[in-house]
Amino acid sequence: MSTLELNKIAGAILLAGIVAVVSGILADRLVQPQPVEHPAVAAPGAETGGEAAAGAAATEEAADEPQAAAPAEGETAPAGASIAALLAAADPARGQVVAKKCAACHSFEQGGPNKVGPNLWDIVGRQPGVHEGYAFSDAIKGLGKPWGYDELDAYLTAPKAYAPGTKMTFPGLRKPEDRADAVAYLRTLSGDPKPLP
Repeated sequence: MSTLELNKIAGAILLAGIVAVVSGILADRLVQPQPVEHPAVAAPGAETGGEAAAGAAATEEAADEPQAAAPAEGETAPAGASIAALLAAADPARGQVVAKKCAACHSFEQGGPNKVGPNLWDIVGRQPGVHEGYAFSDAIKGLGKPWGYDELDAYLTAPKAYAPGTKMTFPGLRKPEDRADAVAYLRTLSGDPKPLP
């Protein structure tokens, strides 16, 4: 093997190393991951520690930011995690943009068809599991409480955690502001929008 061939091989290895280092540096600057402070979904069988622990957790979350952990089936978001304050500043126009993620499975117009999911016209205040022509899962039928602002916020945070067994495969909206905007938009989908909290 000639020296020219060895120089080409050494140059290729050196170039590959430089590309790897530069790619790593660029990736660190472009993508800045944020550590997760609280799990989005509690592990099955995890003990909550009672109401005192729940109250302490709610106080701690309220101090950090107005974002709730996903509630157990049938529960609303914990105290201090209500989206009432976020709804006051929410923008239904931004919520309509956020809701485009839902358009593949839901329709929004009055009298619109059910798709993979039910039509969402007049969803705020509607009883879960009740919409003509749509077969809901037992998980949604069993929620019992009408879709209020806190319930919609909790469901949109993590649908499968809020209603285990739901047919909805959407993972949820991570940002509280996005959920508030989406809920504000859903509120407008009514001939008689429900009053804000």
